Amino acid sequence: MTERPTIAKIAEQAGVSVPTVSKVLNGRSDVAEATRARIESLIQEHGYRRRGAGTPASPMIDLVFNLLGGEWAMELIRGVEEVARAEGVEVVLSECGGALRPRQQWIESVLNRRPLGVIMVFSDLDADQRAQLEARRIPFVVVDPVGDVGDDVPSIGSANWNGGRMATAHLRGLGHTRIGMISGPVSTLCSRQRIDGYTDALRSTGVEPDPALIRSADFEVDGAYREALVLLSVADRPTAIFAGSDMQALGVYQAARELGLDIPRDLSVVGYDDLPLAQWVTPALTTVHQPLQQMAELATRVLLDLARGVTPPALRLDLAVDMRVRRSTSNPPL
Repeated sequence: MTERPTIAKIAEQAGVSVPTVSKVLNGRSDVAEATRARIESLIQEHGYRRRGAGTPASPMIDLVFNLLGGEWAMELIRGVEEVARAEGVEVVLSECGGALRPRQQWIESVLNRRPLGVIMVFSDLDADQRAQLEARRIPFVVVDPVGDVGDDVPSIGSANWNGGRMATAHLRGLGHTRIGMISGPVSTLCSRQRIDGYTDALRSTGVEPDPALIRSADFEVDGAYREALVLLSVADRPTAIFAGSDMQALGVYQAARELGLDIPRDLSVVGYDDLPLAQWVTPALTTVHQPLQQMAELATRVLLDLARGVTPPALRLDLAVDMRVRRSTSNPPL
């Protein structure tokens, strides 16, 4: 195409009807996958944009979670809202219902809204969904990637390997050798990185990791409670547990109480995230501080830059973490 691309020209090259191209442009799901991919490729190749689609109907960004609710999500929402408010941008919240990828209906609604961009939190897009956003010049940024999103996708995370190592090194420094770990789902990148940090800290201090002491659950209270009961009911139980989230640490607290164990006299506990509740539980929780609000603020600034045509100097950014030592950890029992 040497002249300005039109729907008719795209339809001709793709070998389809004009209504079919229109369906793809509007995010409709009733188009065969191979046909959609062919049309999306032509749209992207020739830079087709609908008349009037250069600017969103109103300045907004879509913020998408795999699951809404809880303090972890609230910390991220606060970070996005802080930057968006200052920029005069509205925020539209969505969730994937626990899935790691949104449904096609969500893509259709985004294409209709034409936001400045999309922030995906602990969720991701499949190749077809990415192509649809890219074809309409709708940028997206991933926060806390579930997996390896690739070098070409802007993403904001934190130093999970270092966080896992810090938590374990803190417990080793107190004298613990039997250190259990309850990680998040091992299918997620952050969980695998924290496990790797945990095992490295053990090996570097002369302790061989025991696979029987490594359990996994979701990041919520109930799953960690069940796994903690397993860890704490064996004869040679651990004297410390590193939980993959502060919510998981609460599950460990509950299991310890039911088994008559005192924290930290009988069991030391370390969490992860440093949510506001970590300071108010009894005893106050030692945890790895993950800068959730700052991650969300940075993601929003990167997204707004992309919407303005500014490419960030680095697409992958991992923020530093640090230990917040409180009252839930001490030396192991004699």
